[in-house]
Amino acid sequence: MMDSGVRPRLLAGIGVVLFAAGLGLAWQAADTLLLIFAGILFGVFLDGLARVLGRFLPLGHGVRLAMVSVVLTGLVLGLVGFGGATLAGQADTLGRTLKQQSQTVRDWLRERGVDTSALDLAQPQEGDRRGEGGEARGLPNPSALLSSAGRMLGQASSIAVRVFGAIGNIFVVIALGLFLAAQPQAYRDGLLHFVPRRHRPRAAEVADALGETLRHWLFGQIVVMAAIFVCVWLGLSLLGLDGALILGLQAGLLCFIPTIGALIAGLIIVLAGLAQGLKGALGALGIYLVVQMLESYVLTPFVQKRAIDIPPATIFAGQILLGVLFGLWGIALALPLMAVAKVLLDKLYVDEMEG
Repeated sequence: MMDSGVRPRLLAGIGVVLFAAGLGLAWQAADTLLLIFAGILFGVFLDGLARVLGRFLPLGHGVRLAMVSVVLTGLVLGLVGFGGATLAGQADTLGRTLKQQSQTVRDWLRERGVDTSALDLAQPQEGDRRGEGGEARGLPNPSALLSSAGRMLGQASSIAVRVFGAIGNIFVVIALGLFLAAQPQAYRDGLLHFVPRRHRPRAAEVADALGETLRHWLFGQIVVMAAIFVCVWLGLSLLGLDGALILGLQAGLLCFIPTIGALIAGLIIVLAGLAQGLKGALGALGIYLVVQMLESYVLTPFVQKRAIDIPPATIFAGQILLGVLFGLWGIALALPLMAVAKVLLDKLYVDEMEG
C-alpha cells in the first residue's frame, strides 16, 4: 500500500521539478526562443506562398519554394536598387525636419515656463566650454585626447556589435525559415514522434490548426500593411508633405506591431507635418486618423476574421506583458504569440471541457 501511494507522489514531484526547470530554461533563453519563433513565422510565410503557387502550377514543393525565394529576393534587391536612393534622400530630409520641429516644440514649451533642460542633451555644458576660473580652455592635453578616442572607439565598437548582431539575427531567421519551408511535413512528423501514440491524432490536429492560423494571420497582416502604406503615401503626397514615401513605408511597417506601432507612426507623421505649420500638422494627423479608422474598423476585422478573434483590450494587455517580460521581441511578436496561445487553449482546453 505504501509503494502504491508513494510512487504517484514521487512521479508528481518529479513532474513539478521538470516543469519548473523547463520554465527557468525558457526564461533564460527567451531571446533565442523568440528568434526561433520569428524563423518559424518566416517559414510559414514561405510555405504559404508555395502552397498558393501550387494552385496554379502543378510543380513539386521544392521547385515552387525556389521560385518564391527567387521572386522575393528580386523584389528586395529591386526595392534597394531602384528605391534605395529615394528612400535614403527622404529619410535624410525627414530626419532634419524632425530635428527642427523638436527644437520648435522645446522653444514653445520654454516660452510657457516648462523646464526642458532634460531634452537639451546635444547642447555643450558650460563646464565643457570653459576651464577653471571661467577662462576658455586651450588645446586639450594628450590624456584628454586619448580618453576621447577611447570613448569614441568604445561607442563605435558597441554600434558595430549591435549592427552585426541584427544582421546575424536576420540571417538566422531567413535560414531557419528556408529550412522549415523546404520540408514542413518532415518537421511536423518529427515533432509528433515525441507525443504518445494514443495522443498523436489530437496533436496532429492541433499542429495543423496552428499552421493554418499563422498562415491566415501572416497573409492578412501583409494585406493590411500594404493598404496602410499606400493610403498614407497617397494622402500625404496629396497634402504636399515632404518624405511622403518614407512616412507611408514606416507607417505600413509599424502596423505589424498593433496599437503601439500605430501611435509611434502617428507621432512621426505629425512631427513631419509641423514643417508646413499648424495646418500641415493637422492635415497629416487627419489623414492618419482616417487611415487608422479604416484599418481598425474595416480592414483588420474583415481580413483577420478567419485568423484571429481577440478583443483589443486583451491584445493591448498582452503586448504590455510580453513587452515587460521580453522587450522589443515580445512587443513585435505579441499578436502571433497570442494567436498560438488562443489555438492551444481552444483545442486543448475549451474543446475538452465542452466534450
